[in-house]
Amino acid sequence: MIRFLRLLAVAVLIAAGALIAVAPGEAAERDATYSSNELIDAGQRVFGQVSQGLASIVERAASSYGLPNGYIVGEEGAGAVFGGVRYGEGILYTKNSGQHHVYWQGPTVGFHLGANADRTMMLVYNLPAIETLFQRYGGVNGSAYVVAGLGMSALSRGDIYVVPIVSGVGARIGLNFGYLKFTDHPTWNPF
Repeated sequence: MIRFLRLLAVAVLIAAGALIAVAPGEAAERDATYSSNELIDAGQRVFGQVSQGLASIVERAASSYGLPNGYIVGEEGAGAVFGGVRYGEGILYTKNSGQHHVYWQGPTVGFHLGANADRTMMLVYNLPAIETLFQRYGGVNGSAYVVAGLGMSALSRGDIYVVPIVSGVGARIGLNFGYLKFTDHPTWNPF
């Protein structure tokens, strides 16, 4: 028991020294973002044990955009015959503002055909407040899956980025342009 208390005291001193060595702004920013390991753990709860593919995509997103300060876990469905629609719902997780139910919908235009139902994890970057999520985010989306049945795309509005990672069932192929509109209530209007 005494040995355990000594080890605990040493661990506390090391952790305190590390916190003192980090600038206050950096510590606050790090506390508000999710690490790659936290995202992979959350993703495994969504997608199951596809750890290698998920880890690869999360690392790719982190190298491009940094660490997110929020993520959304949910489900979506989409269909298209050249023009299409996409609907989904999920929970937004943030360290500073808790959990919030969100919905998304949006039209797509381009060369694409088919339908799909996906489990989705969206990494959210540079979100200053929950209310700023509720707007339109544009981007290009391809239906090819990147690694182990998982696909990644990126949507943006100003400095805020949303990076959907999806895995699901269906048959859909093509390339499309569109946007996602996030709301705090369900709606059938994709515009």
